[in-house]
Amino acid sequence: MKIGKIVSVERVPDTDKLLKLSVDFGLRTPELQPTVSDGSLKEEGLQPSVSETEGSPERDVRQVISGIAGFFEDPQVLVNISCPFVTNLEPRKICGLVSEAMIVAAHSKEGVFSVLEPTQGEISLGTKLN
Repeated sequence: MKIGKIVSVERVPDTDKLLKLSVDFGLRTPELQPTVSDGSLKEEGLQPSVSETEGSPERDVRQVISGIAGFFEDPQVLVNISCPFVTNLEPRKICGLVSEAMIVAAHSKEGVFSVLEPTQGEISLGTKLN
């Protein structure tokens, strides 16, 4: 698990529950690159996301498809929130879109939903959680 910052959010068309998040995990390092032992990324045409501008280091920006749309009247409230994500998952397709991580959140039986945000101090993007 690592801390990531949600940089954009959009609803997935023709679904009620899905949001497409772009999440920044900081600078890309060799340990952050997704690995797939069976080669399924190449076989299915799935490629890990990389954001790079000329002269700047690569950022580890991943697409996350999450079934949390029903909890937000305006999902744009998620933009700029830093929270934990499970990042050591193999990319998989959800409704035809590739998801490269999973958000960590809480949902009570009373219907209360909460994204788990770090509350003390500044935590760098990509920080590993134990």
